[in-house]
Amino acid sequence: MLLWLSFNNHLSRGVTALDLSSLFIVPIGDLILWFVVFLFSLSFHEAAHAWTSERFGDDTGRLQGRISLNPIAHIHPIGTILFPLLGFMQGGFLFFGWAKPVETNPLRWRNKDLANISVSAAGPISNMILGFIAFISLKVMLGTGNYQPAIYSGGPFDLIIPAPGMPDWMLPVGTMVSVLLLTNVSLAVFNLIPIPPLDGSHVLYTLLPDSLKDTYDSLSQYGFILLIALSALGVFGAIIRPVMGFVRYLVWI
Repeated sequence: MLLWLSFNNHLSRGVTALDLSSLFIVPIGDLILWFVVFLFSLSFHEAAHAWTSERFGDDTGRLQGRISLNPIAHIHPIGTILFPLLGFMQGGFLFFGWAKPVETNPLRWRNKDLANISVSAAGPISNMILGFIAFISLKVMLGTGNYQPAIYSGGPFDLIIPAPGMPDWMLPVGTMVSVLLLTNVSLAVFNLIPIPPLDGSHVLYTLLPDSLKDTYDSLSQYGFILLIALSALGVFGAIIRPVMGFVRYLVWI
C-alpha cells in the first residue's frame, strides 16, 4: 500500500515552545493520533490483501503472518515511519508512505484474472469500509448534539469539535474519528490510481487486452518516478482534494 497525503494547517490549538511540538507545524497530539490511525488502517489494508489472496488458494500471506492487524507485521521502517515523520516535520508537505508489500503466488490462484482484480482491490475496499464506519460515527456524534461541525475552527484534521460546555476528553475522540475518515478516503482514492505499483495498476493490467499488456508492463519500472513527478506537479492534489471536500460536505450537511 502506498499513501499520499497533504493537508492545510490551521493551528487553533497552538504549540508550546519548550516541548517536542516545536518541531512540528502540526500539533504533536494530532500527529500521534494520526499515526495510530495510520498504522491501524495500513494493517487492515495489507491484511485484506493477504486474506483475499488466501480465499483464491494462495496462503503465502498467512504463512508470513500478514493476515494480522498487528502493525509490526506490516511496517516498513522507511516507508511507514521515516517518510511520514519527515512529511509532518515539513508541515504537512506532500509525502509518500508505504507498507511492506504482501507477497502472493499467482500460480496458486484459482481463476487468476478474478483473483488478481479481487486481491488488488481488497486493500482500497478495506479502506472504504473503515471510512464508511468513521463517516457513520461522525454523523451519529453530530446527531447527539454533543459535537458541532469544525468548519471555522479545530485542528488540521478535525471535521467535528465538541459543542460548547462539553468535556475536554471529547476533543481527541472527535479528532481520531475524523482522522480515520480522512486517512482512509485518501488511501482508497490514491491506491486506485492505475499507476504502478499502486493497487489500481494491477486491476487495469488485468482488464487490458493482451496486445497492450506488455507495453503497460514495461512502464512499471518507471512507476515510482512517475508518482513523484505527478505529485510534484500537483496532479494527485487535483484528484484527491475535490473528493475530500465532498466528504467534508457530506459530514457537515
